[in-house]
Order: sequence, then C-alpha cells, then structure tokens
Amino acid sequence: MRNIMRQSVVVTGIVPFVLLACLPVATAAQSQPAVARLVAEPAQVTLRAGEERPFQVTAYDAGGNMVPDAAVRVGGPRMAVYFGEGTVRGLQAGTYTAVATWSPPGGAPVTLDIPVTVVWAAISRLEIEAEPGRLYSGVMLHHRVRGYDDAGVERKGVTVSWRSSNESVATVDRHGNVTALRPGAVTITASGENVTAQQPYAVVRNPVTSIEIEIPQDSLATGDAIPLVATARGKNGTAVADARITWSYTYRVPDDTTAAVGGAGIIDHGLFAANAPGVFTLIAQSGSGLARKVIAVAPRDVRRRISVTGRGSITTTHTSDLWPWTGRDGRDYALVGTWGGDGYALVFDITDMNNIVKTDSVRVDARTINDVTVSPDGRYGVLSREGASNRVNGIVILDLATPAHPKIAATFDEELTGGVHNMFATDDYLFAVSGGSKYVIVDVRDIYHPKYVSEYRHPNARLHDLWVHDGIAYSAQAGAGTVVVDVGNGGYGGSIEHPKLITVFPINSGHEIYPYFQKGTGKVYLFIGDEFMNRAGRAWEGTSYRSEMYTPGGVPQTSGGYTHIVDFTDPMNPKKVARYHLEDYGSHDIIVEDDVLYQAYYDGGLRIVDVSGMLLGNLADQRREIAVFKPFDPQGFTPNAPFVMNAMPWKGHILFTDFNSGLWAAKLEPKERSGI
Repeated sequence: MRNIMRQSVVVTGIVPFVLLACLPVATAAQSQPAVARLVAEPAQVTLRAGEERPFQVTAYDAGGNMVPDAAVRVGGPRMAVYFGEGTVRGLQAGTYTAVATWSPPGGAPVTLDIPVTVVWAAISRLEIEAEPGRLYSGVMLHHRVRGYDDAGVERKGVTVSWRSSNESVATVDRHGNVTALRPGAVTITASGENVTAQQPYAVVRNPVTSIEIEIPQDSLATGDAIPLVATARGKNGTAVADARITWSYTYRVPDDTTAAVGGAGIIDHGLFAANAPGVFTLIAQSGSGLARKVIAVAPRDVRRRISVTGRGSITTTHTSDLWPWTGRDGRDYALVGTWGGDGYALVFDITDMNNIVKTDSVRVDARTINDVTVSPDGRYGVLSREGASNRVNGIVILDLATPAHPKIAATFDEELTGGVHNMFATDDYLFAVSGGSKYVIVDVRDIYHPKYVSEYRHPNARLHDLWVHDGIAYSAQAGAGTVVVDVGNGGYGGSIEHPKLITVFPINSGHEIYPYFQKGTGKVYLFIGDEFMNRAGRAWEGTSYRSEMYTPGGVPQTSGGYTHIVDFTDPMNPKKVARYHLEDYGSHDIIVEDDVLYQAYYDGGLRIVDVSGMLLGNLADQRREIAVFKPFDPQGFTPNAPFVMNAMPWKGHILFTDFNSGLWAAKLEPKERSGI
C-alpha cells in the first residue's frame, strides 16, 4: 500500500459506504438501469489531516433518475485519504484525486474525478528522541523528532533543521546524527514551523579502549538471525555499560557467485541476518574501540517439490474462502465460499485428498460469501453474507450434525447490517466483522438461537480482519494499525462481555492478521498483510481487470502489497522486524503452523515459507521459500489466471482456494537431495 496504492469503497446509490477489503461486491446493480453519470457531494473535498467529513456519491441514469443500487467504487491514495461509511477522512497532507467508478459487466466504466486537498494542522510541539547510550567523544548518536498539534495528534514526516550550539564539541547533520568531537557542553536544536526543541549534552572523554564481541556462532545459513552482543571495556577491563556500540559488516563474495547481491546482509534491532551466502566480517565499534568477528554463511536449504493430489473444481463463478474440519462422522470436509455468484457455499469430502468429492451445497441470500468458518469442535459452520437482496447481510449459521449435508440453523444480523467480510469461530462464540466498522461477538452455544454478546469498535479506523488467540483479539484496522483487545484472556481486564483495549501497533497495513507463538525462540510474531487491489504508481501497474470480473474470460487479476512481520513478544513494545515481499504480486490470507508460513499470495500463487528461528529482513531474499505453486487452469472462470485466496495446512496436505478455479489439494514431497 505504498506509492499511490489506492483504497476503495463501494457505495450503492446514496446509502453509506461499504468498505471493500479486497474485491468489489457484485450487487443487484447489474440488472438495474445503466448509470450515465456520477455526482459527488461535495464535488471537491478540503479537510485537515485527521478530520472527517460527510461524503457521498450518487448515480444517475441517462434520464436523470437516481439509480439506487448502483455499485459505485470510490478510491483514493490509501495512506493519504480514507473513505468510510458516508464519510471521508484526511490522513496525510497533499493534493490528490479520488476516483468514483461504476463498472457495468463487460462495458466501459463511468468515472468521476474528485479533487481532494488535505492540509496539516499547525505543529505546536516538537520532541527530540535520541538513540540510547552516552555521548562520549568519538561517538555518534542518531536523533529523531516527533511533531504534535494542539490536540496532541502526531504529525508524521515532520521536516526540521538541526543546529549545534558548539560545533567544536559536537556536530549535527541534516539527518539528526550528532557526532561528539571533544569534551564540553553543547545543545542540539531542532526547528520546524516556528517551533523548536532542544537536547543538551555534556560530552566527556570516551573511556572505551577495547570491545569484546560475544557471538558464539562461526557459521550460519542465509536468513538465520543472531543477536549482536558485545561489551565495551575501559583501560582496566571494566565494562562501560552506557557506551554506544555501532555495528557494520564487510562481505566477501563466494567464488562460485556469478553476480554479487546488492544487500548481502542486514543489521537491525540488535540482530544480524545474511541475505546471501559468503563470508561476513561483523564490526563492533565505540569511539576508537573496535572488534571483528568473521562468520561463514551457507545457502539455506529448505526447498521441496510440491504436487497436486486433488481438486474440487469451481469454474462457473469465482471462489472465495475455505475451511476444513473433521465431521462427527469421522470424515474430513471442506466448506468453500463463492464470490460474486448466486450465494452458494459448497461442501466437499476431502477424506481422500486424491479423490475430493462434492457432497452438497447451501444457498443463501447473498451475492458473495466472502468468508466461511467452522468451530473447532466441528459442531457448527458459518457463512458471511455480502450483497444480500435486502442489504441487511449478516451471517448464516449451519448445523453440521450431518457434515456432508449441512442445514441452516439460524441467520443473525443484529449489529451486522453493513456486510460481513471476515469471521473467527470458537466453540462457544463467533466474532464477526460488521461492515468494516467493528466486530460483533455472538453467543453460539445454541446455534438455533444465537445471541448478541458485545462488540468492539476502534475510533477512526476501518476493520478488515481479526484472529483470536488465548482470549486476545488481534485485528487489522486501516487508519490505526494492529488493534489488540482482551476479549476473555483476563490479564488485561477484559472479558467476552466487556472487551478492553490492550494496545495499538501503528502500521500502514490493515487487512490480514495472524498471531503466531514460536516455540523455539519463545517469541510472538504478528504476520500482517497489505492486500492492495491497485498497482498504480508501480513499474508494473497491473491489468485493467475490474470491468470483466463478472463474466467468464477476461484478463487475469493483479494485486500488490506484502506481509509485514512484527515481534510482539512485548505487547507494549512491538517492533517490525521482517517481511515477506514479492514486488510483482499481492499478499492475502495468512496461516502459520510449525514454523511454516502458508501464504495465499493472489497472482503470486501459493507460497510456503520457512519462518523458523528469529526473523529479520525480507524472507524472500534469504532462500526461505520452501515451495511455490501457481494454479493455472485453462477452464477457469478467468482461464490460466492464478489468484490464490486462502491456504491452510491439513493433515499433511495443503488446501487452498483459487479465485478462478476452486479448491485445490497439494502435498510437499519428501526432501530427496540438497539443492533441488
């Protein structure tokens, strides 16, 4: 979601916005009169960053009559302006163009450009933050500045100038790097927009005479992250605890390398990881003290072949999500949703992964069943609804007592009228995303009489996905980041009836989320997905697929974005440490099990990635990919257009759904030899 990546919402007539997390929802508009023009109210938008104002788009036919159910998409640069339910909110200052679009099946779209101007509120306060460590002579410390307005809202990307009161004692460059030259007093000043902040220092002589590196490893594989540990010592060997130690490396290319890599390794967050094989010399320095450690790095060897074992072909409509479970009859099944069709969910018997058999289907009032889920005990299943004829949507609960032939137990729409895009099921409770504005907790102990329990709505954010682990709900919310709430853990004062906010990790990604506890290191990692459906502004801008999505054929779908990896071991001090990034494709659903990432990467296919050990840098650069599979199908709804929506490990196999060709089952082959 960087550069000019856009976020979109769909509006119908002048009703409130419905946030589109990935792909536009088909509605009854396809049988309505053709739209001839669009009108925005207001026609031009001017607002402050952080401010929210009413906004709507109305569709009219050639006769000037309003088309009440026209599916109109409104999009703008995602990190600059945000369109919500009947509102627009400024995020980042600048002048932009939002675009409203109505796309008829197979026809030319009707568009409307909407000028948007976002201005910053004035800064009233600056704060300087310095790297830890004492400013001894010969040491450089980096400084950053945070700017705040009168309301205490932080201004991102504030620009300041830096000045030293005594450059013979310490200098400062335009990046805020302060270098101490000799003992003495000095004050560092940051200035911007007629506001200043100061950081005084008393520079003293550097007592460090030597550095002792404490890294036991002499050899690593690419992607192995190790802590950088060293002790600075004075003349008598005493540790200098407040000395700032900086790390760097040199790299010697292996003799069998035909081309040297651009970034051979990475140093960040007190860790080192190698992206490429070779010989690295790690260098620790503090003032005149310096030490070196040589480490040999070998290629990571995790690749395995992957083979398809079975299929549940769906080519007459698009396919959305899947969820496998073991039925009460002892057999294995998969519940599969459809997208932009006639409201069908399909049931497959997957007991024999070499012979997947469709056993039944369930039809509900919806155009899209974006998410499906099943309780851990296999007692009930749930279908989410979008594009229902009455626009109420909500969820449909299935009785799985006879798993091959589910029956509808109940529908539930209390506080769920905006369309349900994602859900999470426990044995007793269901968490359902309501129109992107909040999640609702439903008591499903009696599936024939579900009851509203509570809800959680985060201010100034747009919810897309959530996952619950150990009584804590992790949700991906655009405009806020990752929102973590106690929904029954109790350690933070929350309960299922009274959810309580634990913390928010601000990150410019708000679509998919998966929390993972890594047994080998004791760390908690959050895997957070972008999911961009527009590649504008990139070197590869993608295809113009939207107008052809509802009819068979057409051009392949394209996407962008990647998966962020956050060290969440300390919930009050989370750190983004790694990522899985493939520039030409976009990430979607995420599952991690036994140190393996099962990543649905849309047009990038199914990606299976080794995420063992501490993580640092871009995993795609470190030979951590175990296998990749792209489901080409010449008979697909869009032929030969892989677009993987979801992937899950299941009893030694991998199940995944493809937008254009349905359900697939695959298996990793045993590793036969090194380097395959």
